[in-house]
Amino acid sequence: MPTEKTSTNLPRILVVDDEAAIRRFLRAALDTGEFSLHEAENGHAALAAATAVRPDIILLDLGLPDMDGVEVTRRIREWSQVPIIVLSVREREDDKVEALDAGADDYLTKPFGVAELVARIRVSLRRSLREPQEPVFRTGGLEMDLARRRVLVEGGEVQLTPTEYELLRLLVTHAGKVLTHGQILRQIWGVAYMEQPHVLRVNISNLRHKIEKDPSRPRHILTEPGVGYRLRSDD
Repeated sequence: MPTEKTSTNLPRILVVDDEAAIRRFLRAALDTGEFSLHEAENGHAALAAATAVRPDIILLDLGLPDMDGVEVTRRIREWSQVPIIVLSVREREDDKVEALDAGADDYLTKPFGVAELVARIRVSLRRSLREPQEPVFRTGGLEMDLARRRVLVEGGEVQLTPTEYELLRLLVTHAGKVLTHGQILRQIWGVAYMEQPHVLRVNISNLRHKIEKDPSRPRHILTEPGVGYRLRSDD
């Protein structure tokens, strides 16, 4: 059963891991008065807790004793869009892609730094609280006005092709979240292009040359090697 650690008025984090040592580590790392912590030690307990606790974010291990974390993610996505950050020892790109395609929002490989984990949590919480139809997105000199279909970099308007605009709009809509190559190709070009990742690479490169100060060291569109892309959010 989930156990509460801090006030329920704080953002609720559900930690799902079968290893008591990992749960203790996360409890100590996140027991800062900023979050309310709850725990589950297997997949079925996680599904029950997700319903009972209604967490604001879930930290999920993949190697659970009764159910793979990817399946837990799929089941939660049938009824909830709560942010899910996978914390796993699995380092293969295929494992990351599978988890993200199932609906996870982010993926951290164990071991990880506490500062990075807290930063990812805050980004996911900000994104989940953001108004879904927010017309203007701003981060680090990049501005996208969704209502007027305008893109500005450091105050100057940038002309994008229709495809580049839709690609940036997709990344902005999911700012802070990793989108896999397959997710982006499916959304922008359709299923017929699922096996043509070069189309995505070319358009990402073109987009970076228009919105990045140094396209070789991008600040906005970040690459998740072998997995996909993420638009950095500084909100």
